[in-house]
Amino acid sequence: MKDKLLSKQGWVILLICIISFFINNRVVVPDIMEARNMVTAREMVHDGNWLVPTMNGDLRLEKPPLPTWLTAVAEMISPDNLALQRAMAGFAAILLVAFFYLTAVQVMRNKRYAFISTILLCTCYNIILMGRTASWDIYCHAFMMGAIYFLIRAFAAKACSWKDFTWAGVFMGLSFMSKGPVSFYALLLPFLISYCYIYRPSMKGKWKALAVMIAVCLIVGCWWYAFIYLFHGDAMSYVADKESAAWINRNVRPWYYYWSFFLETGVWAILLLSSLFLPLWSKEDRKRKEYLFPLLWMLSTVVLLSLLPEKKNRYLLPVLMSAAYTMGYLIIVWADRLRSPQASKADKAVYRVNAWLVAVVVAVLPIAGYWFVYRPGYVSLPTLAVLSVLIWGIAACLIRSAVRLQPIKLVGGVLILFLSAECFMLPLLGNVINNPEMKSVSRTRDLEELKDVPFYYNQKDELRIELVYAAGRKIRPLDMAHADSVKSVLPCAILTHGRAEEELPVKLLRSIDTINDKVRVREFYLISPEDAYELLEDIAIISGTKDRLYLYKPTKEEVKEEETAEKNRKLSKNRHHFKDVRFKSSLTNKTYYSKTKEDGTLGIYEEETNIEVPNNSNPSKKQILLQAVKDLNGEVDSNITLYQLQHRLEKLFYKI
Repeated sequence: MKDKLLSKQGWVILLICIISFFINNRVVVPDIMEARNMVTAREMVHDGNWLVPTMNGDLRLEKPPLPTWLTAVAEMISPDNLALQRAMAGFAAILLVAFFYLTAVQVMRNKRYAFISTILLCTCYNIILMGRTASWDIYCHAFMMGAIYFLIRAFAAKACSWKDFTWAGVFMGLSFMSKGPVSFYALLLPFLISYCYIYRPSMKGKWKALAVMIAVCLIVGCWWYAFIYLFHGDAMSYVADKESAAWINRNVRPWYYYWSFFLETGVWAILLLSSLFLPLWSKEDRKRKEYLFPLLWMLSTVVLLSLLPEKKNRYLLPVLMSAAYTMGYLIIVWADRLRSPQASKADKAVYRVNAWLVAVVVAVLPIAGYWFVYRPGYVSLPTLAVLSVLIWGIAACLIRSAVRLQPIKLVGGVLILFLSAECFMLPLLGNVINNPEMKSVSRTRDLEELKDVPFYYNQKDELRIELVYAAGRKIRPLDMAHADSVKSVLPCAILTHGRAEEELPVKLLRSIDTINDKVRVREFYLISPEDAYELLEDIAIISGTKDRLYLYKPTKEEVKEEETAEKNRKLSKNRHHFKDVRFKSSLTNKTYYSKTKEDGTLGIYEEETNIEVPNNSNPSKKQILLQAVKDLNGEVDSNITLYQLQHRLEKLFYKI
């Protein structure tokens, strides 16, 4: 019966993982981190160099190659298949979830607790995100979770388990080959601190096996580093110095930055906070190892991460494992206690606060969808109506779980919400957040005339690696300030922020012409109509065709039309062409959109009223745009012009 229960739980967890990590995993375009990783994998396959990773032709030794190898296998199976490339991270996420579940069963000896904790983990936002994107963090933590599972088995065994210690060493090595020592510090070390303190495992007769584990870890995890050091020692030393300095000088945040860690759980933030304060109203739980172990593990992780100057939200991923165990314990406690006559008022009150907050958040989702998805035109009204009925149905179930004190149904309701969102709502989200400019670059892959043409970018500009991924090829730097350097690489394609006439040297534009795929040099001469007629007349006399030559004189109407056309041409030279950008300014807390008016000037309009903001308004157009750029974390000089601000805003929105 127990085996059958375990089997059912395993199949349910597998189904949850498939939906969470694989369904609609290609609807959102890759971000900068994904692009870097997938470009590296693509070049590994195309260049045939599996030992020395490159990115856009340059050495990339900052990250060890194991995740790149796995993504490169996907590239070999189906080139440029985003869903398959991301699926490799999904498999790593499944591995993490599987070892997470097995670890809970091994430590807590409670499959119900393990199952609920696993569901909580699979509904944490950051886990879903990492399992659906080609990020390397999920790999190192997945392998380290495997190492922790085998370590626990080895610690718990009465006799020395050489097999478990060896497997622990293998998985540690694989973790090191995924992202260096990151998971050792962020996941393994806090686990060892908490497990050894709470359970005090006996190491009698196990030290030799532990030494073997370390040796296996070093062999599996360090051979590539040794190879790179032998053949690319200088580059490796430079990278090591740069990465070491980055931990101190890059993305520096205050020590308390990570203490909002509970927000990384998403919808379970209040539940995690409640689990932290459980001992305040429950004396019974203060001494339980099932509660103290994950609690100490979680807090140790946050403290250790807080000691590092460099801080990023995705570095909090290891916290979610211990957090899910802690929350799982609280859910099981509530499930056992709340329906009993001995249930305390504190337990009931805290649970109802959690359940009602989750239910309210879910209930307002359709309203948010109306304002941010339907009104901008991303979704039709019938689609919004169907999704609203589904979401409100889930909210009704959550409300019922709050009233009837049913914490298991609360977890089940949130799970259904997440699975529904991943199946039906993610494509809509892709329409909202995707970068439309990425498609224009990716279309170059379908142009036959560009198949064998090299791609370049202006070396004075910074190249976004997302464009390299979208183009499907390397994009090398080019000195576009000198016509000779451009001529030397012709024919080629050049990716620029502006138009060709704005980026290419004037000398080049005046001297290069292409006819029938042949390049010829030409010179330009300015000549008046009168002089041109005299020249043609001389030629006609010599050739005996003067009778066929006549001087055309335009009518007054034609002269007037030409003058108007010339005026418009001069105006168009000074006209600024902008993309329409919709933004919200914290300065006025209003939503605006910008567009180019017919006279070539920039207009800023209130979205709600469609009325243009006057130049003499308070705040002014420039102040509104300036604040919008600052809201998007853009750095600007206060002396920047209105038009420069608009272009800066476009880049921040479209990531050009």
